[in-house]
Amino acid sequence: MSGSIVTPALIEVEGAGKRFAARGDAQAFTALDDVSLRVCPREFVSILGPSGCGKSTLLRMIAGLVPCDSGAIRVGGQTVGKPADDIGVVFQTSNMLPWLTVGANIRLGAKLRKLPRERIEARLPALLDTLGLTQFVDRYPHELSGGMRQRAAIGQILLLEPRVMLMDEPFGALDALTRDRLNVEMLRIWQQSTLTVLLVTHSIHEAVFLSDRVIVMSERPGRVLHDMKIDLPHPRQPDTTRSDPRYGHYVAELSKMMGVF
Repeated sequence: MSGSIVTPALIEVEGAGKRFAARGDAQAFTALDDVSLRVCPREFVSILGPSGCGKSTLLRMIAGLVPCDSGAIRVGGQTVGKPADDIGVVFQTSNMLPWLTVGANIRLGAKLRKLPRERIEARLPALLDTLGLTQFVDRYPHELSGGMRQRAAIGQILLLEPRVMLMDEPFGALDALTRDRLNVEMLRIWQQSTLTVLLVTHSIHEAVFLSDRVIVMSERPGRVLHDMKIDLPHPRQPDTTRSDPRYGHYVAELSKMMGVF
């Protein structure tokens, strides 16, 4: 008797909890309580939830930047206890150094990790082309738009060749048109790579457009309330994907789950 094949998870969060102690006038509080989720290799999964529900804390715990107080987090079968070379993190604001060019900024993480120079230089041209930054390699951050700076921040991570990319509201500060363009570029980069992506976002539309699955979290203390599969074809483009009736259905269902209406 044959059964369905279960794909082993790359990211496993089991009963994870996080409590922050009192500091000054701030009271102690529980940020996350009994959070469990799985992300399989090459999946693109988004996390939605109200402000303060612990989405970013959860991402930092998976990255090894913040310890969990209970439960367990594993990436590739290994318990997460500190930052790992195969996990890259992209934050809302780029961490580009203003005195370095785009090319130097993208190379920086790889150099700090002591990757061979030949390997860095061999991969850089194709990466710049993928990111649409070839003509801006010698420019400085202040000469770039916000969207270009975020592309460069993504390039810093991609040059490290991680298995997992964790993204914390990376497009949240951008205008709607630039955000749409970067969403399309992110999908293209993901489809051309072997990346597994976990994205934190406040945008229901962005989560549906980008994801294979969308996880919805509760008010604080954050818990997983829903895990919705997004069955939309690839490649995705804003106009054609948003005209698909299923897209509107997913947005409406998630809006109800989030209490938007």
